[in-house]
Amino acid sequence: MDYSYIGSGKIYLKEVGASAGLVEIGNCSALNFAVQEEVKEQRDYTSPGGGVLNEVRRITGVEVSISLAELSPDNLAKALYGTTTAVVAGSAVAEAVTAYAGALSRLAHATPTSVVVQDVTDTTTYVADTDYEVRPGGIFVLVGGAITDGDVLHVDYDYGAEDVVQALASSAKEYLVCFEGLNEARSGKAMLIDAWRVKFGAASDLALIGDEFATLELTGKVLKDSTKLGGISQFFKATAVQ
Repeated sequence: MDYSYIGSGKIYLKEVGASAGLVEIGNCSALNFAVQEEVKEQRDYTSPGGGVLNEVRRITGVEVSISLAELSPDNLAKALYGTTTAVVAGSAVAEAVTAYAGALSRLAHATPTSVVVQDVTDTTTYVADTDYEVRPGGIFVLVGGAITDGDVLHVDYDYGAEDVVQALASSAKEYLVCFEGLNEARSGKAMLIDAWRVKFGAASDLALIGDEFATLELTGKVLKDSTKLGGISQFFKATAVQ
């Protein structure tokens, strides 16, 4: 039987111990498992040619890596040890910011619309594109306008729904990882992988400017699951449809 393999498929994650199902993490360009070994060799000292007389191999760990092509809020939170909060669309009234000419005054919400900027007493209304520009991050104060350094502004605006990721706000979690693969070399027959306990490290690189689609790299360890007994792998299993 031919077991050639060219794979594609879907990856699901579930936090270990959570009352939740396996959640698909979106388009992924790579999934790799790497078994690590410690090799102890006994050299042959009985002849000038040397060589290896015997060796012992011990499994020291299993690494897993995932290349995520979708930088969703949930994926960012997993990669950055973060938390996510969904913010519903709404309006801000008299949000106070301190202005400096030629600088951005950051607002609490992104991409403001229907913006009205006034002084701290709400008596002077400043003119868009003369005194300030509306930018995705907030209010950019224009040099030469009526707003001066240190002025406190009141900003009214509307904002859309947002997902906010607070990076490095939680500890590393353990996940059950399920790969629902399809083998293109065997007419799309299923190849399933189940890893019982996977702990990912924080992302070492988050490329936000570039000419290519961004990829979020998750790397971690497959940990031993001591609850798997009776000849069952304590690390992961593979299921290939015949």
